[in-house]
Order: sequence, then C-alpha cells, then structure tokens
Amino acid sequence: MKNHVDLNGKTVLVTGSPGFIGANLVIRLLNEMGLGTVISLDSMNNYYDPGLKEYRLSLIEKAAAQSSVNHVFIKGNIADKHLVESVFENYRPTVAVNLAAQAGVRYSIDHPDVYIESNIIGFYNILEACRKYPVEHLVYASSSSVYGGNKKVPFSVEDKVDNPVSLYAATKKSNELLAYSYGKLYNIPSTGLRFFTVYGPAGRPDMFYFSAAKTLTAGGKIKIFNYGNCKRDFTYIDDIVEGVYRVMQGAPEKKNGEDGLPVPPCEIYNIGGGQPENLLDFISTLQKELVSAGVLPDNYDFEAHRELVGMQPGDVPVTFADTEALEKDFAFRPHINISEGLAKFASWYKEYYN
Repeated sequence: MKNHVDLNGKTVLVTGSPGFIGANLVIRLLNEMGLGTVISLDSMNNYYDPGLKEYRLSLIEKAAAQSSVNHVFIKGNIADKHLVESVFENYRPTVAVNLAAQAGVRYSIDHPDVYIESNIIGFYNILEACRKYPVEHLVYASSSSVYGGNKKVPFSVEDKVDNPVSLYAATKKSNELLAYSYGKLYNIPSTGLRFFTVYGPAGRPDMFYFSAAKTLTAGGKIKIFNYGNCKRDFTYIDDIVEGVYRVMQGAPEKKNGEDGLPVPPCEIYNIGGGQPENLLDFISTLQKELVSAGVLPDNYDFEAHRELVGMQPGDVPVTFADTEALEKDFAFRPHINISEGLAKFASWYKEYYN
C-alpha cells in the first residue's frame, strides 16, 4: 500500500539540481505542482563543465518565472551537515528528493574520496535531517550499477546485490542499506530508484553518447568498449522524470510488526527502458541522428573514427531492468525508444554548440 503525498502547496527539496535529472525534475515540479515551493540544492562542482549546469539553472529560472510555484536555489554541498540541517530547519520540506551524488563508475577508480564525501557522508546528512525534521517521503537516487556482475537478466529488485564491481556501486548500495536502517529505527518512508543509463538533451558530458558526439565532431576516434559486445538499458530523461514524479507521490505505508516496532517503510524500484540495446546499434543510431540534425556531414566516415577496445575496470557487459514492480505500483513503464531520444539529443546538441 502507498500513502498518497499531495505535492500541491507543499515544499519539496531537490538536491543535485541543476544536475541532469535534478534540473528536469525541478522544471516538471514548477510546471505541475500548482502552488508551493521547490528548493534546489547543489554544489555546482566542476566534475564536468559547470557551464552546462549554469545552462540548466537558467532553464529552471525561466520556468520559475512563469510558475506560481516559488523556487529557491541554494549553492552548497550535502556533505556540509550544518548546511543540510539549516535547509531542513528553515524550509521544512514535505518531500526530499536526493539526487546529489558523485556519479561515474570510472571516475571512482581514481577519485575515491569524493564518492565517500558526497555519496556516503552527504546521504547520511540527508537521513539525519529527515530524522530531526520528518518528511512524508524521502526519494533518493540509487543506480543500476548495484547489480554488479549479475548474470541473471533482467535485473530484478529481488536479486541479491552484494557484489559491487566499483566503488560508485558500493556507495549506492550503501545508500539503500542506510535508508533501510533509518526506516527501521525512525520510521522514515523512503524509496530508492535504480536508474539505468540515463540520456537526453543537456545530459552529462561524461556519458558515452555525449562524449562520443563531442569526439566525432572534433574529428577524433571513439573507443567502443568490450569490442562492442555490451548491452545497455538506455532510459530517456523524460521517462526518468515521469517515474520520479509518480514515485514522489506514493510513499511506502508505515506499519508496525509483531514486535511492535516499525516495519521499515522502504521500497526500491528500477527505472529503465526494459529493452537493452546493443552498443554498436546505439552508436549507429547516434551517428544517423547527428547527421540528420546537421551536426555531422552526410559523408562522414564513421568507420575511420571507431576503435574497438577491451572492457574498462568497473564496467559490466549488460544492464537490463525488470520494471514490473514500478508498473504494478505506479502504472508506469518507460517507453521512449533510442531513435526518438537520440534525435532530440542531436537537435539540442546542434543548437547548444551551434
């Protein structure tokens, strides 16, 4: 059972905005909440081009100017416990959506400290604030990376996920464990969302489709890992936001067990396309859409700009989401295919980089 959370007139905190998912979610809230306040919190770090975050923030501000919903942007790091507590104390959010995190599998190999700071200490600070200033629902980003090298596909939330193959994955699994323990101890309703390879306009430049576009337009050669023998469950940003928006409004029910203590009101869902694409097919579609959008010329020699290489440490050969639980509880299944999604990305890329 879910407890309905009415967002209209409420205060919602979104950390990690203006990150990729965060910015799109905040714009959706500004357009649809009706009344209330959205608090954006982000450190605006330089993990990738801060100009892209400034661009997304400008889109948020444009949406806010046309909305009856109040928007407040706070620049700060969730690893700053005093800051997080002051935000909760001053604004008392009804729903907290924690999307702030250090992302990237490969980056975690050479920069472990930032993952512990943001993904462990930062998330702990969010949980502590939810304990002191109770929320109706905490929604947080997990990742398909928690499935590690699982060979059983599609990946189900019922699967055992105790064998992470990267520090990033280990921190995301830790988030799920921390949320569960706080649910048991303090009855905090929480929902973790395992995102599967999110892509789209104004996405993260470190994601393959984006970095490939930049490399190809510069005349460089893209590296195709595992010699192209990879499958990814690519999920377009609008599908991700739709899933998050629906989940925010359905908090796990609070109830006590036979011992009289809380049964942790905690859930986990996959949000993925449910249709993994072969990496080479995905690249071919990307190239086609880049040509159609006028980013690349019609006669571009793609074969001369490809290099097949081995698997990278921390990567997995296949990701594949079982979204049955999401469909059952929230009547939603991601549906935007890669042709439509990459066409929108290519069109945006052409406009943004001129």
